[in-house]
Amino acid sequence: MSADVDFDNVSVVKSSSFRESAVRELAHGPATPSEIADGTPHDISHVSRALQEMRDAEIVELLVSEDRKKGRIYGLTDAGEAVITFLDERSREGDDE
Repeated sequence: MSADVDFDNVSVVKSSSFRESAVRELAHGPATPSEIADGTPHDISHVSRALQEMRDAEIVELLVSEDRKKGRIYGLTDAGEAVITFLDERSREGDDE
């Protein structure tokens, strides 16, 4: 198990399918809310709200100017990277059982 993971952050992500989908999409690299929504079964409004919630928790970060209203690009913080690493490890462990 990863020693660097903050389980409060894992809980924030795991408690919402919208947040978990967004984090998994961002694991492939920075993206806009519409790109994330396109890669998930979720509506962009749910993705945008999930991103804001995870931004508040410092799991994701806005990579462009705060003033930008369109084309906002988000990426994982180090904390977000730790969460996705933990989730991927757990997923692989489940595959081994």
